[in-house]
Amino acid sequence: MRPTAVVSRSTAFVVGRSSLRLPQFYSRAGIASAGRRQASARGFGTTKMRLSAAIEGLGHDNEIPTARVQPEAGPDVKVLVIGAGNINFGSDEGPWNHSQRIEQKLGNRLKVVGLVDPAVPRAQAVLDAKRLTFASSAYADTPIYRTVQEAISELSATPPDLVLLGSPPAFRGTTDPSKGYNTEIQLAEGFPKAALFVEKPVSTGSVDEAAKVAQFLEGKPNLVSVGYMLRYSAAVQKMKQILKENNLAVMMTSARYVMAYEHSAKVAWWTKSIDCGPIVEQATHFCDLSRYFAGEVDLSTVMAHSVEWYEKPGQLTKIPFDENNLVPEDDRIPRFTSATWKYKSGAIGHLEHGVALQGTEFSTEITVFADGYQLKLIDPYNRPTLYVRRPGSDVEEVHHFNDDDPFLSEMSTFIDRAAKGSSDIPVLSSFADAVRTYELTWAIRWASEKTKTPK
Repeated sequence: MRPTAVVSRSTAFVVGRSSLRLPQFYSRAGIASAGRRQASARGFGTTKMRLSAAIEGLGHDNEIPTARVQPEAGPDVKVLVIGAGNINFGSDEGPWNHSQRIEQKLGNRLKVVGLVDPAVPRAQAVLDAKRLTFASSAYADTPIYRTVQEAISELSATPPDLVLLGSPPAFRGTTDPSKGYNTEIQLAEGFPKAALFVEKPVSTGSVDEAAKVAQFLEGKPNLVSVGYMLRYSAAVQKMKQILKENNLAVMMTSARYVMAYEHSAKVAWWTKSIDCGPIVEQATHFCDLSRYFAGEVDLSTVMAHSVEWYEKPGQLTKIPFDENNLVPEDDRIPRFTSATWKYKSGAIGHLEHGVALQGTEFSTEITVFADGYQLKLIDPYNRPTLYVRRPGSDVEEVHHFNDDDPFLSEMSTFIDRAAKGSSDIPVLSSFADAVRTYELTWAIRWASEKTKTPK
């Protein structure tokens, strides 16, 4: 057994061949509550600070901030929710559930002033379920609107403070008004003082159109945050801290995301023409983290290969619907994709994405290499564990972040910025920056389609 250093803040224990087990109070969970900065509640209003691009966010010199889950006293906060689907209201597939986090953050101050979704029965079912929970008061009088324009018209006299934009990306991320999908533009013009939280990816349309939306939002007063929540992970911020404190230049990033597909029954996700494929829709989080650690990618260097559905290694046995009847052959997603690229800094990057596992547990990790250092983050979504190897020793430190919730940290930051113009950490993903991640995911998809084996 190779020695491993188990780290809990400033105390390290080396575990060799013995059966030593650490008591729970040596974990991060036992001490995370210490030293958290408290702030007094202020009235909700227009933020005085808006970020036009991603903050470098090279870690923090002391405590890694975590979200404050005790709601502060203060005035009601009016929230408009767009989309009654999984990202806003949760599913069995993963930990995403924006409504749950905003309920945790705001408590009794939360007032959901509207739910926008053309699928009225689904929206009604969501509201009915919420009215049976501890957060029932937030949804007691929530109306359902079929369109964003209907919501803007009805709420013009009492506009929302916050908007959660969690509708499918096919219905937003464009400047073209012909189909009503210019959602961000409608919201910024209809609610000029509202803060906008936009889910990733920012579009399913062209990168140029998404960039036009970003340019439009840059000229508006709205605070905008895009849902790349892993940037807010305490483990990710610890990695940034190590890079900063040691003045390290990243040499390489290597990311791997292998999903458990057995319960993924959303046909649109398996259809490239709708959700754009797993690199654009799902691996986008790890493409974004790669950029967050190493900077901008030279897109001309992107190379990729894929395992397609018609190849023997790509034949899956547990797809939960009849793909043969529901997804046209030329519209089916790749089963595995491997991509490499070079960053403008001179570093190199690598990504693997697979649709291969069964059951419910995904396999996810990202590793960052620098001179003398290896920073490996395992399972950032559920049980984040960071393994750190430093110069002068082959011993790996092990940092556990079992109490961390990056979704809550992200939402807490967004709400604090909107209310006060300040927060423990800045908004880490602007719309303009998210467009650059979107551009990278498309570069990978196109590169893999150019090299795929013909059927």
